Order: sequence, then C-alpha cells, then structure tokens
Amino acid sequence: MSRPSDASGVVFIDIDGTLVPAPGSAVHVARYLGTEAAMAEAEADYAAGRLTNPQVAAADAKTWSGYTEREIDDWLAGVPLVDGIEETVAWCRGQGLIPVLATLAWQSIGKHLCQRFGFDAYCGPELETAEGRFTGRVLAELDECGKRDFAVRYAGSLGLSPQDCAAIGDSRSDLPLFREAGLSIAFNADQQARETAGVCVDGEDIRVVIPLLEEWLKARGSSPSL
Repeated sequence: MSRPSDASGVVFIDIDGTLVPAPGSAVHVARYLGTEAAMAEAEADYAAGRLTNPQVAAADAKTWSGYTEREIDDWLAGVPLVDGIEETVAWCRGQGLIPVLATLAWQSIGKHLCQRFGFDAYCGPELETAEGRFTGRVLAELDECGKRDFAVRYAGSLGLSPQDCAAIGDSRSDLPLFREAGLSIAFNADQQARETAGVCVDGEDIRVVIPLLEEWLKARGSSPSL
C-alpha cells in the first residue's frame, strides 16, 4: 500500500458496469441466488431514477439471507470482469497514483476485488452478518452522494484535493463524483454519464483509460494541488 507522501493522486474506479460489465455484480450474484430477473428489474429502475440505491439494496439484501460469507466470496471468483484490471492497478502505482474502488456494490464485492487485484480501499453499502452468515438486513446504506463523499474524504486523508483525483465510471451513481474530480472518464457508459464526464471511452479492457490518465498527469505536472 502506498504511503500518503508518495501519492500524487487517486484513481477512483467504479465496479458495476465498469469493472464488471453490465448488468453488474448485483445481477450476477442474483443469478447465483436465483433472483436474477427481479434484481435486473430493480437495477433498471435505479438507472432510470425510479428507485434509490438504498431501496434497491434493501430488496437485494433479503436474497442474501442464510448464505455464508465464504459461499459468496467463492462465487465472486466467477463474476465476469473486463480485461486489464491487474495491469491498470500496477500502472497506477508506478505513477504514484492510489487505485481505489468507489462503488455502490456491496462491501463484500469491493473487499473481494481489493484482495484479488490490490486496490487500496473500497466503499459500498454493508450487509449485516451474524456468525458468518448474512441476515438479509442492510447494516449501512450508501448512495451516489455518499460515494462522492467517501472519495473526497479519502483524498483529503492523503493531503489531496478532488482535483488531484480521477474518477472512472459508467452511470448515475458516478455523476456526483464526476462533477468533483479533476478528471472524469465515462467507460462503457450510459448517456447521462457520457454527458457529465470530461472524456468518454469504450472497450473490453480497462487499460484503454491509461493514455487518458497519462495526458492528465502531464497536464498537471504530477504534483498534488495543495
């Protein structure tokens, strides 16, 4: 893990629709739990603004009831991902950039990807557990504004401002952070994210963002704005 004194910036990366292709990790987990159709409908309602993320999370949490943390973690190894995640994390570290997951996916999913690929931190709503099993209740909620606030706090803990940060995402949950970050990249994004982001790119490999990050670093001289 990089020390704060080494950090020239932070790269915040979304999970659902970004690292995990649409329809996202929640729907893929729901497939395992046998509730895929209902979860896909809820995700579509969130994208359209008909539901809040806490509403979607409360419904989804019930379907996890009784499953063990180990069962879910083992299944997450099979969730589809874009290519190039490990290489992009390594590139960020080589440039003095801290790679962090900024997401509304469950913390169990963020934790899995952190351990698997070496991200420094993650955020997300949290499921309640008891004796190693999920209870079906939400322990901590998070929405798109909370995701932005997490990113701003995390950057601040390193002595960095939001302008020293890049945000990579694809949808509604990324908009507040896009508006704060020094660089916002819409990756395989929907229309509202494309309209808000500073730059848009598509592909099956997250490494497509590296040239954009390189240009951003050159423009700011790789030094934090304090």
